[in-house]
Amino acid sequence: MRMMISFAALFLSVTLLQLSSGGVGPLDALTGLDVGFSQTEVGFLGSAHFVGFFIGCWWAPRLMGDVGHSRAFAAFTAMGAIGLAAHVVVIDPVAWAICRIASGICVAGCYTVIEAWLQAKVTNETRGRAMASYRIVDIGGSFVAQFMIGALATLETYIAYNLLTILCCASLLPLTLTRLPQPQTPKATRLRPKLAWRCSPMAVAAVLVAALSGASFRMVGPIYGQEVGLNASQIGTFLAAYVAGGALAQYPVGWLADKYDRRWVMVWLSVAAIVSCIATVVTADLGTTSIFLAAFLFGTTTFPIYSVATAHAHDFATSDERVELSAALMFFYAVGAIAAPLTSSALIEGFGPAALFYLISVGHVALIVFAAWRMRVRRAPEGRTRYVYAPRTSFLIGRLLGRSREPEAPQDDRPSQS
Repeated sequence: MRMMISFAALFLSVTLLQLSSGGVGPLDALTGLDVGFSQTEVGFLGSAHFVGFFIGCWWAPRLMGDVGHSRAFAAFTAMGAIGLAAHVVVIDPVAWAICRIASGICVAGCYTVIEAWLQAKVTNETRGRAMASYRIVDIGGSFVAQFMIGALATLETYIAYNLLTILCCASLLPLTLTRLPQPQTPKATRLRPKLAWRCSPMAVAAVLVAALSGASFRMVGPIYGQEVGLNASQIGTFLAAYVAGGALAQYPVGWLADKYDRRWVMVWLSVAAIVSCIATVVTADLGTTSIFLAAFLFGTTTFPIYSVATAHAHDFATSDERVELSAALMFFYAVGAIAAPLTSSALIEGFGPAALFYLISVGHVALIVFAAWRMRVRRAPEGRTRYVYAPRTSFLIGRLLGRSREPEAPQDDRPSQS
C-alpha cells in the first residue's frame, strides 16, 4: 500500500494520459469519416500516430538527458495537447496526420519518462508489485478510454477534442507537482534491430504479426464497426471487448508459454486468431452481442502474441542483452504498426469491411508457416526465462522487465541452438 501511495502521482499521470490518447484514435476515425475523409485517409492517421510513437521512443531518453524528467514530460505533454487542439483548427487529413504524429510523440515520450522514473525508484523487492500495478493502471485506463468514445462522438467536434486536450494537460499535474526527487537520467538504449533477428527470427516475425493485428484493429476497428452498422457507443464497446479479452488472456497464455514450447503456443494462438477472424466476419450480421463476443475472442487470441514472442526471444539472450533486445523488438513492432493501419484501411475501402480480418488472417497463416520452418532448423531452448506481460510503451520498458525475466536457475551459457 505504501508503495502504491509513493507511486500514486506516476500512476495518475498514466491514467490521464491513457484516457486522452486512447480516445483520440477512434474519435479521429469517426469524425474523419463524418467530414468526408476516405477510409484510406483515416488509416493514414493511424499510421501517422505510430510514426510519432517511434520518434518519441528514440528522442525521449536524449531529451531527458538534456532537460530532466519533469521538463521532458512537460514538453511531450505540450506537444500532445497542441496536436489534439489543432484538430479543430484545420479539417484536412494531412494536417490531422501531423497532429497525430505529435500525439504519438507525446505518448511515447511520456511513457518513457514515467518508466524511467519507475525504474529508478523500484527495488528488487518491490519490482514485481510495481510492475503489476503499472500494468493494471495502463490496461484499466485503455479500457475506460474505449467507453468514452460513444459520449465524445455525440458532442460537438471542438468540445470532444477540447475534453481530450484537457485530460492530456491534466496528466502534467500529478508528475510535475510530485515531491519525489527526480532520478538520475538513464543512459539511452542503443537501438540494434539485428540483435532481435540474431536472437530469434521467429520472435521478430511474431512481433510484426502482433503489430498487424493490434494496430489494424485499434486504429481501423472503428471503420469496420461503422461499416457493419454499429453506432459510436457500440464501437466503443467493440474496442473495449478487444482490450478486455487481451487482458484476461495474459495469465492462462503465460502459464502455457512457461510450460510448453513457446513456438507451439504462438502457432496455436495464430490458429485461434484465424478462427476468431472468421468468427468476426461470420457474426457481422448476427447482432451486436455476437460482434462484441467476436471482438473479445479476437483480443484473447491476438493480444498475448507479442508477450510470448518477447519471452521466446529472451530465451536466447544473455542478461546484458535484455534491455537492447526489448528495444529492438519494440522497433519491429513500431515498423509493423506504421504499415498496418494504412494497408488495412485501403483494403476495406477497396473490398469491404471483411478485408480487415482477411489481411490479419493472412498474416497469421504466414506466421504458422514460418514457425514450422524455424522448428525444423532450431530446437527449443534447454533453459527458459519467465513469461512476462510486456507492455508496448517505450524502448525503456526492458529496464523495468529485465530482472523479472531471469530464469529460476542461473545459467552461464546461452541455450543450445542447432
